[in-house]
Amino acid sequence: MLSNRIGHALNTLEAPMTEVCAEFPARRVLVKCPGCRRAIDEEKLRDNLEVCPRCGKHLRVSGRARMRMTVDAGSFEEWDAALRATDFLGFPGYSEKLASAHEASGENDAVVCGRGRIGGRECALFFMDADFMMGSMGSVVGEKICRVFEKAVEAGLPVVGFTVSGGARMQEGVTSLMQMAKVSAAVRRHSEAGLLYICVLTDPTTGGVTASFAMEGDITLAEPGALTAFAGPRVIEQTARKKLPAGFQRSEFILEHGFCDAIVGRRDLPATIAELLALHAGEAPAAGSPHAIAHTAQRGSAKRGGRPKAAPEPASPYEVVKLTRSAERATASEIIECGLDGFIELHGDRLFGDDAAVVAGIGWKEGRPITVIAIERGTTTKERVRRNFGMAHPEGYRKALRLMRQAQKFGRPVLCLVDTSGAYCGIGAEERGQGDAIAQNLVAMSGLTVPVVSVITGEGGSGGALALCVADKLLMLRSSAFSVVSPEACASILWKDPKRAEDAAEALALTAPELRGLGLVDGVINDLGLTHAEIAHDIMREASIAFDELERLSGDELEQRRYAKFRSIGTWTGADGR
Repeated sequence: MLSNRIGHALNTLEAPMTEVCAEFPARRVLVKCPGCRRAIDEEKLRDNLEVCPRCGKHLRVSGRARMRMTVDAGSFEEWDAALRATDFLGFPGYSEKLASAHEASGENDAVVCGRGRIGGRECALFFMDADFMMGSMGSVVGEKICRVFEKAVEAGLPVVGFTVSGGARMQEGVTSLMQMAKVSAAVRRHSEAGLLYICVLTDPTTGGVTASFAMEGDITLAEPGALTAFAGPRVIEQTARKKLPAGFQRSEFILEHGFCDAIVGRRDLPATIAELLALHAGEAPAAGSPHAIAHTAQRGSAKRGGRPKAAPEPASPYEVVKLTRSAERATASEIIECGLDGFIELHGDRLFGDDAAVVAGIGWKEGRPITVIAIERGTTTKERVRRNFGMAHPEGYRKALRLMRQAQKFGRPVLCLVDTSGAYCGIGAEERGQGDAIAQNLVAMSGLTVPVVSVITGEGGSGGALALCVADKLLMLRSSAFSVVSPEACASILWKDPKRAEDAAEALALTAPELRGLGLVDGVINDLGLTHAEIAHDIMREASIAFDELERLSGDELEQRRYAKFRSIGTWTGADGR
């Protein structure tokens, strides 16, 4: 009966289509979420950018849909759309697979490339497409992505790429394997031109793509829950003959293990990428950017910026040391929060892990982008345990080194905030090369061709602190201390009596005024009696003054002056033989 009435309306056009649809409304289409297994209204899912509103599962989307979600409307200009994969090896069934993939996806191969704007920022782009043979990389995919980097070099553009792939395409043999090397060489040339590459890992990114350009970005972002792996889970399970733990090889796993800068939800990706593009162009993001909003919202809290620190003038050097260990001190995160206009934290050393004792990223103050590297003790007991009480592991120093090298590449000044009793002494730290990590920082910082300002904001403990103090300007808070060893350890080692810590503190000349008098510190910032917000303001003011001065010098002049500064240390003691 219903079909007869609808058929009559369609065939005779006796009733308008809108009336037919009103009389027989379309049924809701439900989609089962692969995460929570619940049925979600398709229209609601589409409005939420294919992210389950119940569990947050990010469903896979095509490369072209990804482009529309990310790029400013009307700004995308596609490149090399006509390039099409062929069965040049005569591989059994490959021609049919290509035809089927083309018909199902409407694409000629598994990547969409071009140029466009994100948040008004021009960039070259590629979007891999799982709808075409699971985003596998053949010769055409490699060629198109290689051309993106080459054209970006010619035009002086950053590259933003979204990866999703099952790996190299087997039907093209070693030719597909060689695309890993081909694209990687193009990435290197783009990097050597001083240009930015942001890679966004989406689900799944595996095999040869993971082992090449997916892991070669200056900044690596990932969507929540995205599988990122060289060898797939099933292959590993078959090899290891055991079931893998939950979350293995997912975004959260690679963030924890140091191979990703941040996990960003799909809705926030365009704004985050736009901020990063602005910062790497030497400009602060526009007012009202997401990170600036979050930063401002936290600034006025009593816990962070408004808690007073009413400390008296310390009566002795050992009193200063005790003051550095107070739980009431402003932490690095508080100084960043109260002192900067915005801050994007970046994670990982790209070797082993992400050390929570070192907070690092890109901030901005009054229009100036700054690479910020800080040792963070934490405030609550739980947080202090998570941050290992500010005692950095090798991966913390290597994360710092990675970001310092990025700062040099993009011409950003570096600000280091130091508060640590020393580098972590433990079995794992030694196994992973604690001494090597600190040594590499000392070498790299001495040769940086961008301005470096370091501020000791609390305890400056031995080599663990020095690893972030090879600076053009080394400043100290009045209530901070910087020493070759803790007073307690000094008394115990030299006098076999830890109770003589006060005598050791007196002898070590570890206070800011004493070190300023020796010419080892370039300035002292008075912080006694100030709130955390006031301390943060004064630190950023002094850093900005220093950067204004240092940015007038060339890179060679900075390196030479820094060398001369450290070369002269100790010569007044007769250490130079005179």
